[in-house]
Amino acid sequence: MKAISQRSVGGPDVLETVELPVPRPAPGEVLVRVAATSVNAADWKLRAGLIDKLGAPPFTLGFDVSGVVSEPGPGVTEFAAGDEVYGMVLGRSGAYAEYVVAQADHLAPKPRTLPHTAAAALPTAALTAWQALAELTAGQRILVHAAAGGVGHLAVQLAKARGAHVIATARAVNHDFLSGLGADELIDYTTTAFDSVLTDMDVVFDLVGDDYAPRSLTVLRPDGRLIDAQGEEPLDDPRYFRHYVTPSGADLREIAALADAGRLRPAVTRVFPLSEVAAAHELGESGRVRGKLVLVPWAA
Repeated sequence: MKAISQRSVGGPDVLETVELPVPRPAPGEVLVRVAATSVNAADWKLRAGLIDKLGAPPFTLGFDVSGVVSEPGPGVTEFAAGDEVYGMVLGRSGAYAEYVVAQADHLAPKPRTLPHTAAAALPTAALTAWQALAELTAGQRILVHAAAGGVGHLAVQLAKARGAHVIATARAVNHDFLSGLGADELIDYTTTAFDSVLTDMDVVFDLVGDDYAPRSLTVLRPDGRLIDAQGEEPLDDPRYFRHYVTPSGADLREIAALADAGRLRPAVTRVFPLSEVAAAHELGESGRVRGKLVLVPWAA
């Protein structure tokens, strides 16, 4: 099969197309023929060596998959060959390939109303938002930073689905987009400091990092929560919570139900063939992408 691999860490030019054996599913795993995958920030950070979760190269990136079950592994009864599924992939065999192996409990039936290119935009980003906002309740005020991005635009919709009042930071060019997703108030971070105009927030969801976390603490209620999905240094404050996503087929089933009910719409800015993965990474690293970038396998 064709796959994207890299023999060293570095810029997008280290990504190359290689031929690899089709992996075989172990007990509890599923072999999926990839219809689409997507670009997450973790992908280019791993590629560049900014984080080290896969060990030394070579490895294949790609945490998201939407595709068709080719072969269920021993003991897998919930999926059969031909089933359309989506989910998260963990391991050195990533989804930037024609086939990928995933744990069965990290997968769920693909949302019926979404094409594979839209479904592939959901797993990592939607699970991050879904799990981070699990305790959000109706009537609470939440501030979402980087709200037009891959995780942020889904967090806005999930917060609205839970009945929250959503305030979002984004460039002015994205304000109409976010209003259409349900954001109640919008702040252009290029002209207005959020901590100069906000107070008494119940929740802040930080997808930026840098100084946004300590600044966000200043706008929280005494019993509020800062959920940090970006920064690396924890803050010494009982209101601070560092969030890491956990693969979950059960959560993905609930996310699919929201998507099929029309309450969650992934925004796909552009679809690249995997032959142009370097260009997709360059665009993703620019920090100016609305929604998600999606990758599809090579043409037959």
